[in-house]
Amino acid sequence: MSNDFIDYMGGAGLNLIVALIIVRFIYYPATQDKGYVLLFLTFNTVIYFVMAMLTSIASSIGVGFGLFAVFSFLRYRTEDIPIREITYLFVMIALPLINSAIPSGEDWGKIVLANAATVLMLYVLEREWGFQFETSQVLTYEVIDLIKPQNRALLLDDLQKRTGLPVKRVEVRRIDFLHDSAQIRIYYDEPRTLVTISSQVSGDAVAPANILRNVGIISLAAVGAALVGAGGFVAGLSGFLTIGH
Repeated sequence: MSNDFIDYMGGAGLNLIVALIIVRFIYYPATQDKGYVLLFLTFNTVIYFVMAMLTSIASSIGVGFGLFAVFSFLRYRTEDIPIREITYLFVMIALPLINSAIPSGEDWGKIVLANAATVLMLYVLEREWGFQFETSQVLTYEVIDLIKPQNRALLLDDLQKRTGLPVKRVEVRRIDFLHDSAQIRIYYDEPRTLVTISSQVSGDAVAPANILRNVGIISLAAVGAALVGAGGFVAGLSGFLTIGH
């Protein structure tokens, strides 16, 4: 076997192993969504083989810019995919671009280091090591006497008992004296279980048809870029904008 074939298969194996680690052991435990698991792994694998089959450096650059440009448009043209899943999709697109760019065996160290750093970063962020995330909710509160500044401690205590959340602070947004109520925003440190539930609900709410449509558009643009380099990128991007409308 030639060195090129060994690098080709080695890159494929590395790409698949890293993708499985990210999806199975980092993403899946927090959000057990079959649709996104299928999307991430399939997208990652197909992009690697498309990129690895290219022999022209100019064409490879065209594909890379095409994928990232179309991906950026995807985020702003749809409300269907949550930001967390968009982030993982970005990683699943970027990894095969990195792993397929192995011109010789001497660059394996850089490729492995890049993959390891990506996995480590995702793992640390998902486990929230060193971070304490704060979230908020807007509520309609009817005990209007407690919104007075001098009753702030009583307000926090009442909200903690009624919501079961570790409320830290409160902002009064609007007061309705006609109905003796106020619109308030509460802030609290979000427990890990709430992060999981929130992510899972967001994932379930995604319309499958819209996800497939967006992924199909990106795939067509990527294939176009792969075939004719920068020209394919322009054609694919134009098609994305046309279909998006």
